[in-house]
Amino acid sequence: MDDARAQAISYTEALSILRTEIALGARSLSYADEWHRAERLFCAARGPDGGTCAGVLRHAGPHRADGPGGLTWSGGDPGPDSGPGSR
Repeated sequence: MDDARAQAISYTEALSILRTEIALGARSLSYADEWHRAERLFCAARGPDGGTCAGVLRHAGPHRADGPGGLTWSGGDPGPDSGPGSR
């Protein structure tokens, strides 16, 4: 699943360049027959300006908003059980 996760992240990031309206934080990955066990791909932590972090889930370092000149803010990764799509 690690290879599939890396491929899905690459495709999503590339598509978000072409289609800026795509929200990275909403993307998830699952086996075709196990949609109920979807795993988030991106951090999606809420920033102080209302934006969301576009870093991959469990990234190291500060959070950063998507796009050129996006806001960067400190704080730990919220982990896999918080944020959009959490169970």
